[in-house]
Amino acid sequence: MVTTRFEPDTARTEGGEALPVATSITPSHPGRYDLAEATPVAGSRWYALWTRSHCERLVYDQLIARGFELFLPTVEVWSRRGGARRRIRVPMFSGYLFLRSAMDKAHYIEVRKARGLVAILGERWDRLSAVPDQEIEAVQTVVGARLPVLPHAYLQEGQRVRIIRGPLADVQGILVRQDPRRGLLVLSVALLQQSVAVEVDCTDVVPT
Repeated sequence: MVTTRFEPDTARTEGGEALPVATSITPSHPGRYDLAEATPVAGSRWYALWTRSHCERLVYDQLIARGFELFLPTVEVWSRRGGARRRIRVPMFSGYLFLRSAMDKAHYIEVRKARGLVAILGERWDRLSAVPDQEIEAVQTVVGARLPVLPHAYLQEGQRVRIIRGPLADVQGILVRQDPRRGLLVLSVALLQQSVAVEVDCTDVVPT
């Protein structure tokens, strides 16, 4: 699927109305863009979108259709319906997804039109709270590696480490040791005060 970024003020017709300027972005994984594939617009940053309960996909689909760049990380969990257990995909951070944009008032107004959206986190359109690129990139790497992701209590402090090899190479997080060889690498999104964890080999980590 190829989408277009929403650029309301960069092209106009003879009558003066704004036209979208198309920039191709091809996602390599549902709900995810590789940073190497999606070239960010100058000045673009990641923002957290807070949705109504179970409306993450609804908001995602609407904004993707309008050409915005979004990241909705998901995980597999067991669900029981009609007496049968099956695995389903649910948002990694319940109630949230992420949008990358060079946010201005026109973009803000367009995003806020999405049904199911509660807010873009921040005080107002020109004082939004951005999510650091490093936090998003770490989550994207874990999603791309297709490793089992575990829920974890939010962590702010602890032994910070960097993975030096394997599919998570260069990802940083907080190490929670389970034994001398195995541990959990905890990744946090500070703005959401939520964390997830992935099991790692302690011989693959170094202190930061």
